[in-house]
Amino acid sequence: MRTPRSLDTLLREPVSRRKLLENGLALVGMEHFRAYRESRRSQDLRFPASPFTLGVASGEPTSDGVVLWTRLAPDPTRGGGMPAADVAVAWEVARDDRMMNVVQRGRALAAPQWAHSVHVEVTGLEPERWYWYQFRAGVHVSAIGRTRTLPRPGAAVDRLRFAFASCQHYEMGYFTAYQHLAAEEVELVFHLGDYIYEDGASDRWVRKHVGAEIVTLDDYRNRHAQYKTDAHLQAAHAAFPWIVTWDDHEVDNDYAGDRSERNDPPGAFLKRRAAAYQAYYEHMPLRRASIPKGPFMQLYRGFSYGSLASFFVLDTRQFRTDQPCGNGVRPACDVENRHLDPKATLLGAAQARWLLDGLGRSRTRWNLMPQQVMTAKVDWWPGADERFSYDQWDGYEVERRKLFAFLAARRIANPVMLAGDVHNHWVCDLKMDFGDPGSPTIATELVGSSVTTNGDGAELMRDAEALLAKNPFVKFHNDRRGYVVCEIGRHAMRAEFRALEYVTREGAPRQTRAVFAIEDGRPGAQRI
Repeated sequence: MRTPRSLDTLLREPVSRRKLLENGLALVGMEHFRAYRESRRSQDLRFPASPFTLGVASGEPTSDGVVLWTRLAPDPTRGGGMPAADVAVAWEVARDDRMMNVVQRGRALAAPQWAHSVHVEVTGLEPERWYWYQFRAGVHVSAIGRTRTLPRPGAAVDRLRFAFASCQHYEMGYFTAYQHLAAEEVELVFHLGDYIYEDGASDRWVRKHVGAEIVTLDDYRNRHAQYKTDAHLQAAHAAFPWIVTWDDHEVDNDYAGDRSERNDPPGAFLKRRAAAYQAYYEHMPLRRASIPKGPFMQLYRGFSYGSLASFFVLDTRQFRTDQPCGNGVRPACDVENRHLDPKATLLGAAQARWLLDGLGRSRTRWNLMPQQVMTAKVDWWPGADERFSYDQWDGYEVERRKLFAFLAARRIANPVMLAGDVHNHWVCDLKMDFGDPGSPTIATELVGSSVTTNGDGAELMRDAEALLAKNPFVKFHNDRRGYVVCEIGRHAMRAEFRALEYVTREGAPRQTRAVFAIEDGRPGAQRI
């Protein structure tokens, strides 16, 4: 039997072996040694209060693993209240909710440069099953979270239930929707953006932001922390793995690439964007692949659920060109054809190629695109004129036509767009020509309402009948707050539109305002 060599001996060997060591055992060993050393120190660390004020979360599931997240923050909205030193955090994964049958455990370092957040990439788990997890720092233990792995790629799967939500302005209401979502029987949650809002504190609403409009890294950290102190949001994170993407308010309202809402100098705005992106990573269960590099961050990515479904999670903010006709709902800008500019892009060239390539190679029965903004060309003006929202796909007409043409020409199986942003529920048939009711329907769009943004809402949008008459491809809309629960099967997809009568006070019951089905091989939705 070969005698094991010591670490010192290996380090004196030629460079090739040293490189092998550096890329493998030494890196792992030193990290474990560092975590062990810090864990010994943290045993004596006395927190002024529990450091697990922001709860726990999981996300980015695969068939054999998941990301576990927490952040140490005993004083969450005033910088976190942690010392400027690394702190070791122990974690465990178990098969049961009492954490008795532990299958994996380890330690991770919570570093001050990442706001003492922890992102543990667990592997080696069994596919398609529930697990429970918990963290420990010093004498304090976190809440127990639950997570779930995906099926193996290509595995025969008959069913998936998931939910999606977006737009949760803290000041405008209570997160009662998440109280109900945490009790749903779903396996996965998608968040489609506007997780936080950047505007300053106001006395107009039922709760109040901490501080003025956020600009710096500390500002963004405190705002994320304030949102995550909400008990209902924590419960929803602890109940299921989440897959997240952002929209505009995680940085600045209606920003487009390096253009801010107020057209600040691009260099100054990119510094703000870098701060926002870092804080977003610090507070989400994301993988190391999404660690931001200054004002850039990899967020578009794909997931597969066995042979049943593929998900192409998009980023329609970071790479887009400026809105062609300004922000908000405006008259069509056909005079200068700015919305028909072939160079205008919502996705950027690299992401657009990735999306089309992925769709073209997909062999799953359903292909879903969770993203931020409405795809349907909705005329928002009830009168004779036309007005569109150019912050949505309407401002990027050529790119939308290319996507729709690809879906039709390649006969992509059951394409479904998921969106948020507009603070209402919508169901739309996506047409090659939205101005022609007889134009072929090539995909379906499901749009979730906000969790709280715009307050209680109303039974119907203003001028609802006129709007629906001008947009016959719209099958449903609802102006109450809520979320959407979907069930995908081999023969159909079902969408249940949950709504709350009010959010400006607590305790609203959950209602199901509508249920729609999309049949396999038949694009478009039917109310059931």
